[in-house]
Amino acid sequence: MLFNNPQFFVFFGICIVLLSFGPRKYKKCILLFSSYVFYGFWDWRFLLLIWISTIVDYVVGRKIFSTQDFIKRKILLFISVFTNLMLLGFFKYFNFFIDSFIDLFGIDGYTRTLNIILPVGISFYTFQTMSYTIDIYRKQFRPTKSLLDFSNFVAFFPQLVAGPIERAKNLLPQIEKFNGISIKHIRSAIVLIFLGYTKKVLISDNIAPITDSYFDNFIQFDSIYAMSGLILFSFQIYFDFSGYSDIARGIAKLFGIDLMINFNQPYFSVSPSEFWKRWHISLSTWLRDYLYIPLGGNRNGNFRTNINLMTTMVLGGLWHGASWNFVFWGGLHGSYLMMYKIFSRKKYIEKRNLFTYLNKLIKISLVYLLVLITWIPFRTQDFATTWSFLNHIIFWSGSIDIGALILIVFILFVLVIIDLPAYITKDHLYLLRLPKWLMSGILLIGTIGIAITMLIYQATVRPFIYFQF
Repeated sequence: MLFNNPQFFVFFGICIVLLSFGPRKYKKCILLFSSYVFYGFWDWRFLLLIWISTIVDYVVGRKIFSTQDFIKRKILLFISVFTNLMLLGFFKYFNFFIDSFIDLFGIDGYTRTLNIILPVGISFYTFQTMSYTIDIYRKQFRPTKSLLDFSNFVAFFPQLVAGPIERAKNLLPQIEKFNGISIKHIRSAIVLIFLGYTKKVLISDNIAPITDSYFDNFIQFDSIYAMSGLILFSFQIYFDFSGYSDIARGIAKLFGIDLMINFNQPYFSVSPSEFWKRWHISLSTWLRDYLYIPLGGNRNGNFRTNINLMTTMVLGGLWHGASWNFVFWGGLHGSYLMMYKIFSRKKYIEKRNLFTYLNKLIKISLVYLLVLITWIPFRTQDFATTWSFLNHIIFWSGSIDIGALILIVFILFVLVIIDLPAYITKDHLYLLRLPKWLMSGILLIGTIGIAITMLIYQATVRPFIYFQF
């Protein structure tokens, strides 16, 4: 079920009514049932996978907490991690590893793949449940006694299929106190949901057909169209994914639950390191806490730190998809982080003046350009296409197209209008700071635009990009 599908609004309306007027003691059951209906709408058979992760990690978490035996704790943690990674590995990476093995050894005459369907959101909820048992193992969190609460933690539908990847210490205590619709958070919820649909429906979905056309036919076009398609894709994926996160946070806020901020104006970053503190924050912090730091982090010298960085980013790339292109994408980001660590050892005290702001703008532009390059392997299907696309830009041909430039400048202007106030105020709910008449006008006009756009394109509803991961 898609947030931008009419069926979702029917489902969500029923959910609100039941949670508002249903008996208090059954509201957690209603929430869990709603989450299973939401997920089962894609394919009810994949609910079995969620149940496996739920039962295994619920039982393992309680067992780890109740025993002090080091060996038993290790074994129990292994059971949790192994179960989740086996589910993820089989459904997401089985064909990838088989194909890579066959290609590596030149084996012919074998069936290369199985007809495996990737369950929606499996990368997200398996990481979420693993973090629960790992935190208990580290004695950083006490397990819940309620299977119902833990089931809601795993399957909470606003963030189930595309994050943010929540930690138990943030989400689970809120689930335990869940009591239906939260009236006092309605204004905040409306603003977040409005911003999310604006990003997804009004911006990302309208950029998408142009981006698809440029990427699918870039060989036939001048270089300006390939470059324009790449820039537009950088906007498309940001507005698409951050739009989902805003909607998820808004819906959760309506339930009185605060989800973590997953995007924090990443295209205003002044370094590769800051970019990953602002982009897909729930994944980057997960990789930091459960992979980079356990590998040694930056504790064992520069060489080891660089190895840990590259390993973390390559595996982060592989998390996104079973493709060497995603490995390459992660490797590029890893190399950026390594180079940044090398060249940023000297610290300078900067005063606030015109030169400082100009210097910051240059850094933002440079980081954006570096990130832009990484979107090529992310968007293309294979190495050959990636290299061809990159060559088409490097060996420039053709003239500048004014229409493409105008479109890019317009989308950049929209990005600044939406993100700059939040960046300056450090407040994602900056619309609430406006006079009520102005905020109401913006919400009304924007909502009408969203509704009209959804009605026009309801036959071709675009799924969120990160659903494929």
